[in-house]
Amino acid sequence: MRVVIVGGGISGLAAAYYLEHGARDSGIPLECTLIEGDSTLGGKIVTYRKDGFVVEGGPDSFLTQKPWAVDLCRQLGIEDRLIGTNEASRKVYILWKGKLRELPDGVLLIVPTRLTPFALSTLISPLGKLRMGLDLIIPPRRDPSDESVANFVRRRLGSEALDKIAEPLMGGIHTSDPERQSLLASFPRFVDLERKYGSLMKGMIAGRRAHRPSNGKALPAFMTLRGGLGEMVSAVVARLQRTRVLLGRSAVRMDREEKGYRLDLDDGAHLEADAVVLATPARASARLLARMDGELADRLNSIRYVSTATVSFGYRTETLSHPLKGFGFVIPGKEGRRITGCTWTSTKFDDRAPGGMALLRCFLGSATNQLPALLPEQEMIDTAREELRSIMGIDAEPILTYVHRWRDSHPQYDVGHLDLLAEIDGRRAAHPGLYLAGSSYRGVGIPDCIHSGQLAAEAILRQQP
Repeated sequence: MRVVIVGGGISGLAAAYYLEHGARDSGIPLECTLIEGDSTLGGKIVTYRKDGFVVEGGPDSFLTQKPWAVDLCRQLGIEDRLIGTNEASRKVYILWKGKLRELPDGVLLIVPTRLTPFALSTLISPLGKLRMGLDLIIPPRRDPSDESVANFVRRRLGSEALDKIAEPLMGGIHTSDPERQSLLASFPRFVDLERKYGSLMKGMIAGRRAHRPSNGKALPAFMTLRGGLGEMVSAVVARLQRTRVLLGRSAVRMDREEKGYRLDLDDGAHLEADAVVLATPARASARLLARMDGELADRLNSIRYVSTATVSFGYRTETLSHPLKGFGFVIPGKEGRRITGCTWTSTKFDDRAPGGMALLRCFLGSATNQLPALLPEQEMIDTAREELRSIMGIDAEPILTYVHRWRDSHPQYDVGHLDLLAEIDGRRAAHPGLYLAGSSYRGVGIPDCIHSGQLAAEAILRQQP
């Protein structure tokens, strides 16, 4: 069986790993080739290590409620490297009217589950709190059609909850505009809670009780690896024994043949395959498929992308006046700031900075304003430092600076995204042996991407006699 995987991010690597694993267990002969246009593997997982600092250019952790990242780490034998967030320091702040205000304890995503901290919070006005409380009596929506995240939050919790909590928190998770973001594609759990309990608050509280572990040893909500997420990439690559990896080379065109597919590479070479996994952004996949299936390419091209950037700073703690007691802050769009938030990385996770040092990471660019992420690198650095000076009073000179730009890298799940995926799946089904994987489709997080690669591998193996 000849398989070509296009894309060496975690989706493509997972596809290769599970293909090898399944083929070995089933005794299926496998010739697997993975093509990656960059000079390194990992895609959006980019870990930079210098002088005791561990800096992430992309995601810094993964959600454990979705099991696929933890499961992969266990299979790779690196479970002992997993670490969770420092729960004793769990505080998240929202910048509102120029002041950092603590998100009340017990707020899960956007939903208050503890009365006293919420009632005492200065973040939400008294009228805003009353409006959020109406979630307990507002009847559930009966229309099963999709709606925007913004419309859902306004309907259940009110405009103030949207502006101060949902937009910066939920929009930050997906780098999306809640006015356009699909609720069904992004947060289907909220739909289920509303239908089952008639109230988000009732549903969240019931969910916490139902999932409380009997031994009190639940995994932290977010985990990473002690040496950064790059350890996961390295561990997968080390386990690939039957996969030929082509770095710095790109597939430029794909065609159907009598038996299987032909992929032309940018250096004039070509590959033949019985099955192909396109673990690339939807637009890159569309370019490959344009000649073979223009309609499928058009559907893929309709998925929008936005650009962002991260700017990380290392400081000597003695030069900082701010205590960094928390995980960091996010900024609502109405504040008009040039960064969207900042993670106090060395507080959030252990082993991210050497003794006596602190690591902070700023985010630039959003779905509604990408311009800060498109500035020249030095302007991004200057912008981030000016915002930290204004918001946190940090005027110290950093001893480490690291910038990573993500141009057109964040897929947008607009309202109707699931209907679009149904159309894409219908067209793809006309091409046996062709599979799509990655963050463009059914989840942007690391666990979702791993799962998409795993599902593609399992589907290929099921095709074998």
